[in-house]
Amino acid sequence: MRRAIFPGSFDPITLGHQDIIERSIPLFDEIIIAVGTNSDKKYMFTLEQRIKFIKETFAKKKSISIASYQGLTIEFCKKSKADFIIRGLRNPADFEFEKAIAHTNRSLSGIETVFLLTAAKTSYISSSIVREIITNKGDYTKLVPDAVRF
Repeated sequence: MRRAIFPGSFDPITLGHQDIIERSIPLFDEIIIAVGTNSDKKYMFTLEQRIKFIKETFAKKKSISIASYQGLTIEFCKKSKADFIIRGLRNPADFEFEKAIAHTNRSLSGIETVFLLTAAKTSYISSSIVREIITNKGDYTKLVPDAVRF
């Protein structure tokens, strides 16, 4: 079985995240969307809200499950018996940052990272941009799945 983890804070999930996940489905038997938590980080949405957004977005996808975790992603992978980490790349800076993490993860655990380029139509979207728009009461609805629209 090919099991992969797609880790992130998903604060909130965006159409960019959704695109990467949808395109990953044919590549893996199971995908665990792993919502990371960090007690030092300030989130706009609670862990429960973030998980709810993701569950609603992928409710009809049988090969997708959602879990939360703390600590190292590779430790969560080991616990979940996942051999792959999925990461989306929006730009060259993402690649350089993610490449270093991927090399480290593989060195420490043997877990491979699979990179998918974001679709051109979503490559500019980030959760931080969405949060900024929400904070300033702008129209963010074209950047997120329906489940995040309130």
